[in-house]
Amino acid sequence: MEISIIDELPKNRLPIITKVAEPSRMNQVYDFMKKEMDAKRQCFVIYPIIVESEKMDWKAADTGYKHLSKKIFQKYSVGYIHGKMKKEERDSQMEAMANNEIQCLVATTVVEVGIDIPNSTVMVIENAERFGLTQLHQLRGRIGRGTSQSYCILIQHSQTHDSIHRLKVMESTSNGFKISDEDLKLRGPGEFFGTR
Repeated sequence: MEISIIDELPKNRLPIITKVAEPSRMNQVYDFMKKEMDAKRQCFVIYPIIVESEKMDWKAADTGYKHLSKKIFQKYSVGYIHGKMKKEERDSQMEAMANNEIQCLVATTVVEVGIDIPNSTVMVIENAERFGLTQLHQLRGRIGRGTSQSYCILIQHSQTHDSIHRLKVMESTSNGFKISDEDLKLRGPGEFFGTR
């Protein structure tokens, strides 16, 4: 088989500015998102799980959506999408986002691939330390598809040597080849034989 390597972005795309932030800075992050939405641009907020769990101290999309739509962005149109929703509900939310009827979409990783909203310029990822590098890179790829400057903000809730290193990699490069190489080094190749 022939192999093609696509190592450049489409023309006119600006590099996405990626920053790691601690939860204590959320008010600044929300203010920044409001400025972008006031400028008629759109945002994503990604959560690692749908509902809160006693076993995991992770931010949940369900709680996040209620908090953002009622307390933080009550003057804005906030949508919500996750993998356990009926397909029709998901499709209608995505259509509303595509038509700029939703200014901020709260979601799980269901938006990881196949979504093209050139007007979205901000992606906030809660518990970013819980995601693999390749997944973070895929999520970040949902923004920066238009001509405006885009920003990916990785909210780090717990710090380990490994998570600090991974998020630093995300801050320093948008090169998918370097990111997947680093991911392989960190996580290993898995088993080539056997059930794992």
